[in-house]
Amino acid sequence: MSSSAPSPIAFTSDERRASVSLAGVIGLRMLGLFLMLPVLSVGARDLEGGENVVWVGVALGVYGLTQALLQIPFGLASDRWGRRPVIVFGLIVFALGSVWAALAPSVEQLVIARALQGAGAVSAAVSAFLADRTRPEVRARAMAMVGASIGLSFALSLLVAPLVFGRYGLPGLFGLTASLACLAAVVVWSMRESSDQTQEQTGSPLGWRGLLRHDQLMRLNFGIFSMMVLQTAMFVAIPTGLMEAGLAVSDHWVVYLPMLLLAFAAMVPLVFWAERRGIFRRVFLMGLAILLASVMAFVSAVSLPHWFFALWLFLVGFNLLEALLPSWVSRIAPVSERGLALGLYTTSQSLGLFLGGLLGGVAARWFGLEGVFWGCSLVLICWMFVAKGQVEIGSRAAPVDPRSTV
Repeated sequence: MSSSAPSPIAFTSDERRASVSLAGVIGLRMLGLFLMLPVLSVGARDLEGGENVVWVGVALGVYGLTQALLQIPFGLASDRWGRRPVIVFGLIVFALGSVWAALAPSVEQLVIARALQGAGAVSAAVSAFLADRTRPEVRARAMAMVGASIGLSFALSLLVAPLVFGRYGLPGLFGLTASLACLAAVVVWSMRESSDQTQEQTGSPLGWRGLLRHDQLMRLNFGIFSMMVLQTAMFVAIPTGLMEAGLAVSDHWVVYLPMLLLAFAAMVPLVFWAERRGIFRRVFLMGLAILLASVMAFVSAVSLPHWFFALWLFLVGFNLLEALLPSWVSRIAPVSERGLALGLYTTSQSLGLFLGGLLGGVAARWFGLEGVFWGCSLVLICWMFVAKGQVEIGSRAAPVDPRSTV
């Protein structure tokens, strides 16, 4: 490696605090969502109407529908009235929905409560807040911290959810999510509204239509949509599959913890390899191949060891892509419209959460667990075709026209 290669610009103390704090806020909020994935399809059976797996799938995914409807309005509101009050308001709405869900006597009320949870759609506003507080030279790393916090939250949920559910049931889990949302609101309120540094504004705006048609952003938006479809649909099936293989729900953490640690051990070197060699695209496509292999492993799983291996593959691929996607968007999005681009990205994410829960529930009811996994394989194959056109962003990247459209 050439000794003349430029050293990365360091975070200022203010940027570091803002990045850690806001990544923590997103992590706490996403943890409140992810805690439901490993156990909701099982715990909802104790509610009135909970034997209807379609309603359970809707309860799992309706959160994403209201998120999708409100991400952009929340982002625009934060532009007008400030980031802090809008984010705190959204977190309070999420907490209220969590309390309602904890008290819900039927799966129908659970669906309504989950919709209220999703109405606290603050992801785009938080991303914009982070952009306000960081310079362009370090913003990609700050966004990558947010992506890492989401991956860590998902990983932690796989460990914590079965333990809390086994002791306190769904009400205990929803009570925990309400507490996490309140903690995140306190963190945000303690931050100052914006930095004194001047934010750069370069290039002419693309507008909504231009951003939606932007070739690379479209591929990334489709990617996060597909990944959330996979995640939510898979966790309609995985907890039930582990139960049918002979593992009680309260013991699921015995599977999740070692598989999670082994997944991180396999994933982290791939991230470092991508950064050192400047081959993000190659590692990204490798993550898609790992996810597809995991789905095929679930299809053929006939015993607990097979389920363990399939789950490990899934966690490797999911956490690898979860770390790469948000940073990729932040590096490609036009500077002057980064907030709107992130709003469209998080809207795609939320739509995937909703559709994954719905399709997972329908597939499980009519085609069984195997039908869920085959459906997920089709989604992955479509994503792989779209991702083939993704342009490298590492050190080996070629210049890209920021106005390129499909």
